[in-house]
Amino acid sequence: MAPAAVVETLTVELDERSYPILIGGGLLQDGAVLGRNVPGRDLLVVTNTTVAPLYSRALAQGLPDRRIVEAVLPDGESHKTLATVSRLLDVLVANRFGRDATIIALGGGVVGDMAGFAGACYQRGVAYVQIPTTLLAQVDSSVGGKTGVNHPGGKNLIGAFHQPVAVIADTATLATLPDRELRAGLAEVVKYGLIRDAAFFAWLEENMDRLLAREPSALAKAIRRSCEIKAEIVGRDEREHGERALLNLGHTFGHAIESATGYAGWLHGEAVGAGIAMAAAMSRACGTLQPEQVARVRALLERAGLPTAASDVRAAAALEHMRMDKKVKAGRIRLVLLRGIGDAFVTGDYADDALRTTVAAHCA
Repeated sequence: MAPAAVVETLTVELDERSYPILIGGGLLQDGAVLGRNVPGRDLLVVTNTTVAPLYSRALAQGLPDRRIVEAVLPDGESHKTLATVSRLLDVLVANRFGRDATIIALGGGVVGDMAGFAGACYQRGVAYVQIPTTLLAQVDSSVGGKTGVNHPGGKNLIGAFHQPVAVIADTATLATLPDRELRAGLAEVVKYGLIRDAAFFAWLEENMDRLLAREPSALAKAIRRSCEIKAEIVGRDEREHGERALLNLGHTFGHAIESATGYAGWLHGEAVGAGIAMAAAMSRACGTLQPEQVARVRALLERAGLPTAASDVRAAAALEHMRMDKKVKAGRIRLVLLRGIGDAFVTGDYADDALRTTVAAHCA
C-alpha cells in the first residue's frame, strides 16, 4: 500500500454546502483520502481518452467495494456540448443510478464542467466530486460550482451553479501534463495575482522559471494561493452578483477568441492569457493602469509562454462575440479592468472607441 499522502486542506465556506479542497501529491493513491471524500455506493467516473489510461485504474483501486461505471469522453473543448452531456445522462439512466449516486470528474476543466452539469441536471441534482488533473482545473475551474457547456453563439452560455462535495487536487498528476497545458494553466494563476494579491504577482515574477520547470514546492504554493483567493471570493459571492465577477479578468476577451475560432486551436488558458493582455491594455486606455504596470503584465505572460494577441481572430468578430458575454447588462459589455496590480474592478463605464481600438490592436 502506498504511504499516506501529505494533504493540505482549504474550505469553501458556503454554510451547509461548504466543502474541502484537498491539495497534495499522490492523493489518487491514497484510499483513505478518497474513501472519506467520495460519498455514495454508485459512482459514475467521467473522464476522457487522454486521462483515462493514466489515472482511471488508480482511482478504481482507491475506491474498492463501490459500483463504478466509467464514461470516457473525447478530449477537447470542441466536445463541451449539450450532446455530450446528454450522453452522460443516458449512461446514468441506463445504469439505474439513483439520487444517492455520485459523479466523479477525473480530468481537466472540460470534463469537470460537463460532469458537474450532468450532476446538476440528473434527478434535479446528485453529488459530484472534482478530481482535477490539469493545472488550470486545479487552480480555477474545479472550485466554485460553475458548470456548463458551450454554444456556437458563445462560451459557457448553458449551465448551472452546482457545488461539488469535494475537490481533490493531486499535484502528482501535473507530471504527465503537456507543456502547453501547463502554460495554459499559468494564465489563471497570473489572474489571481492581478485581481487580488500584488505580492503573489511579484512572487510569480520571481518564480516563473521554477513553475515552468514543475518544481513541486513552487507549484504547490501557486495552487494553494490561487485556491485560497477563489475560495474566499466564492464564499462571499457564490452566484456572481458582485465580487465574483472579478474572477473573469481576461475572460470576456478570451471567451470571444474561443467562440470566434469555434473552440478549436486555442486552449482556454491561452485565450485567457491573451485576454488578460487585452484587459491590461484597455485599462491603460481608460487611464487606470500605468504603462510600466502594463509592461509587467505583458512580460509575465510572455515568460509563461502565453499569447498576448489573437492574430487569427478578426476584431469585428471578437467584438460581436463579446456582446454575448454573460456579464452584459442592458446591452452594455461590462469589463473586468485594473486600477493596479492586485486591484481589479468591474465596469461598463468606458469609451467605446477605447474598446474598439484595444481589440483592433490585438486582433486581425
